[in-house]
Amino acid sequence: MALSLGLGVLLLGLGGCGRLTPTVPRQIVLKQAWEIESGDRVAGQLVTGSLGDISIRLQGARLRAPFTGQVEPAAKGFNCIYFSSPEVPAYLFRYCGVSHPHLGPIEAGDVMGRGRYIHFATLRRQPDGSWAMVEPSDRVLERSLNRPPPGLPF
Repeated sequence: MALSLGLGVLLLGLGGCGRLTPTVPRQIVLKQAWEIESGDRVAGQLVTGSLGDISIRLQGARLRAPFTGQVEPAAKGFNCIYFSSPEVPAYLFRYCGVSHPHLGPIEAGDVMGRGRYIHFATLRRQPDGSWAMVEPSDRVLERSLNRPPPGLPF
């Protein structure tokens, strides 16, 4: 009796794990189109960054959320995530080269993931709903690399 009850509880617990909803990668329409983009292959080698990206050598250091917001996997690119926030609604930040990403809602300063090299891009929403790469903000990138002090305004 105890064995069957224990087995039933174990199976119930395992069944609960199967109900996790997988995160759907975010697809965006980018105004600019480059011939070679992150995630492509050239001569069999993986492209990990592309035009418009800033590359940072992290060597496994933590990548932090610059604001309270949302982390989503990107549909294209090499280990890419998108970060969005209601604090800067017209912008989307792309980070490529991220290992072990924390997906979903996230608080400012919390760890989004890690990486040896991170490729950072800033995208701005266009009136037609597409996105365009724009010059990245050093303040946003700095907040992504350091835990922000409490109450630090953008």
